Amino acid sequence: MLLTRFMRHFFQWLYHPLAFTYDLVAAAVSFGRWNDWGRGVLPHVHGTRVLEVGHGPGHLQRSLLDLGLAPVGLDESAQMGRLAKTRLLKSGYAKINLVRGVTQSLPFPSGHFDTILSTFPSEYIFDPQTLSEVWRVLDNGGRLVVLPAAWPRNPLLGWLFRVTGQSPAEALEIIQGRLKNPFIESGFDVEIQTLDVQSGLLLIIIATK
Repeated sequence: MLLTRFMRHFFQWLYHPLAFTYDLVAAAVSFGRWNDWGRGVLPHVHGTRVLEVGHGPGHLQRSLLDLGLAPVGLDESAQMGRLAKTRLLKSGYAKINLVRGVTQSLPFPSGHFDTILSTFPSEYIFDPQTLSEVWRVLDNGGRLVVLPAAWPRNPLLGWLFRVTGQSPAEALEIIQGRLKNPFIESGFDVEIQTLDVQSGLLLIIIATK
């Protein structure tokens, strides 16, 4: 409980007053691969109407724009909104659609999106009210694609698994079982994939309406 409260406070500071440090922190914990990992959700984009919830500093928004899409980004943090807008404008994009809001009350009409993306979200993504709203704004057959975790290729990880006596496969099996339930209970068909990339192992949830 103490660790959970600490992490909540940490992320509250990281996403708001310390938002300007987000990229540095993300790069440190991922050995510089954070943005590469985030782009791992792109092959799962279905259709053209795309919403990213928790857009952060705007890296994935830029990738979606580079693909010729016209994505919408939503984030509760005004600081992240400013960072993302500045980044996208400097990249030469004038048509930017960033909205400030929360996932528990999405400011969009029903059936509005083909795909909703979320990379490295905090616990809000598992909130039943969030999933209810996601269900509402997705078109029939639409999908929510979540990248909740990734593991870098690093000798330290091998050492940790040896110390705990648990293999990566066993750890993934435990995690997958826990992650599926909130989506299933909200009515989604759920598939969990692991993507083995050069820099690490990505865990991707695909929840289809």
